[in-house]
Amino acid sequence: MDYQKLAELLFPHVTETPAAMEAKFPPRNLPEGAKVTRFAPSPTGFVHFGGLFPSTIGERLAHQSGGVFMLRIEDTDAKREVDGAAEGLIRTLEHYGIRFDEGAVIGEDGTICDKGDYGPYKQSQRGPIYHVFAKQLVSEGKAYPVFTTKEELEALNAADKKAEIKAKDWHEDQTEAREKMLEARNITIEEVEENLKAGNPFVLRILADGDPEKKLRFTDLIKGNLEIPENDEDFVLLKSDGIPTYHFAHAVDDHLMGTTHVIRGEEWLPSLPKHLMLFRYLGFKLPKFMHIAQIMRLDENGNKKKLSKRDMGANMDDYSRMGYAPACVCEYIMTLLNSNYEEWHMQNPEKPYTDFPFNIKKMSNSGCLFDFNKLNDVSKNIISRMSAKEVTEQVTAWALEYDPAFGAQLSRDPAMTEAIFAIGRGGKKPRKDLATWADAKPYMGFFFDYVQEDEYDESFDRADIKTALEQFLASYDPADDMNAWFEKVKGIARAIGYADDMKAYKADPTAFRGNIADVSMFLRVAVTGKLNAPDLYTVMQILGEDETRARITRMIETL
Repeated sequence: MDYQKLAELLFPHVTETPAAMEAKFPPRNLPEGAKVTRFAPSPTGFVHFGGLFPSTIGERLAHQSGGVFMLRIEDTDAKREVDGAAEGLIRTLEHYGIRFDEGAVIGEDGTICDKGDYGPYKQSQRGPIYHVFAKQLVSEGKAYPVFTTKEELEALNAADKKAEIKAKDWHEDQTEAREKMLEARNITIEEVEENLKAGNPFVLRILADGDPEKKLRFTDLIKGNLEIPENDEDFVLLKSDGIPTYHFAHAVDDHLMGTTHVIRGEEWLPSLPKHLMLFRYLGFKLPKFMHIAQIMRLDENGNKKKLSKRDMGANMDDYSRMGYAPACVCEYIMTLLNSNYEEWHMQNPEKPYTDFPFNIKKMSNSGCLFDFNKLNDVSKNIISRMSAKEVTEQVTAWALEYDPAFGAQLSRDPAMTEAIFAIGRGGKKPRKDLATWADAKPYMGFFFDYVQEDEYDESFDRADIKTALEQFLASYDPADDMNAWFEKVKGIARAIGYADDMKAYKADPTAFRGNIADVSMFLRVAVTGKLNAPDLYTVMQILGEDETRARITRMIETL
């Protein structure tokens, strides 16, 4: 076979050489040890929670090392492409602090454009680049065409997707597949010329030299030392429309873009022998591979299952709707990615998660377990350390979008809203009432709309409650400081036979009708309608004298 002639027949339009391509995309000028990473999704819908894993890892590794983090859009499968998905992906990742140094970005006109010198960053725009290297492989006897008549191609395209994939990838039956593959390898120049003249399309397949009985030794940065079988499958490099498969495109792109670390899910491990062969055939330096564990969840029976796109929490849009602050989600992801993150955070509570020295060696090589309860705990801790101003701004912005009526209440008097969120904030043990912005309404909605959610326990004498409320109104002075206010409450407790000291009450409960905590509860339910509410003195200060008196008076009338 005259491979050079075959290459010219198949790719007469390709005049550039691999060397010319190398010159167009020279090695990056970066400091020693700098990592170049990429996030390379196929935008076919919403952003999956799992998408934050590789993008967070890539961003941390690149930026901690003084390297480059880029976004490459792998959109070679036109059938699966969703309009606006790429733009939505970029905006969602930016919302969660994932920012790219180069790659596909949203321009001023709202459409995708390139930022950087190694583009195009959409694979659908890199066709001529792939064809240069495809021609090289053919000229070296490492790839060959398999022709299909237009009728056969139409039949394939009309077939079930799984059947189509199997038919194209030689997997119908191993024996039959092997025979087809060996037969296709023996194509002659004359047959090629006849098919081209007839206008028959072709796919380009690699000419595999692997022996599946032999093993390749390979070190994955997460999975460790592996032994994998050599590839003996003549997999497709270019589809019949000239568009590359993922296998071929990513090898060319990662080489020309200078990617040092390829971060992807462990589901790609079975394809690793193909990729190792491709890099070897093309003469490219192999990047370091990191195959990260899948994200798992517990089903109703307590069994671990992969977090699928149908599960609650898989769609990143859910987190915005539910009111999770981006910083909380990001910090939760760090607890899943590095086993020592929580220990570091306890020692550095005031530092942002971006200061944490992310370490590949601390990553789990088994599935990470997604847990909403853990996410909520992380979120409560983070929000408790935010300033009242930060909370006010973020809750208000969230409510205006997802609960406009509540948002209008919050924005009507921002100073009052901030005063509410300032209650119990700061100090060594701040309140942890909020896990999401959606929790704000049940937490502090009583300031705007009084609704009696809780009732007094039947064990309390209604006369005691009424007397306590009446005496409080008689002595209430909004000018009192907290100490004076509490002394008056203690005086009311003594007057109705309740202990004003908890130690005395615990020593002999039978000597009293109740205790100071019960009297405070009588007031709390009357003022807030809830058994659990923020500091009552501060609540009354924010509500003001008229509203406080009105609420207590209504409760007395109800009793």
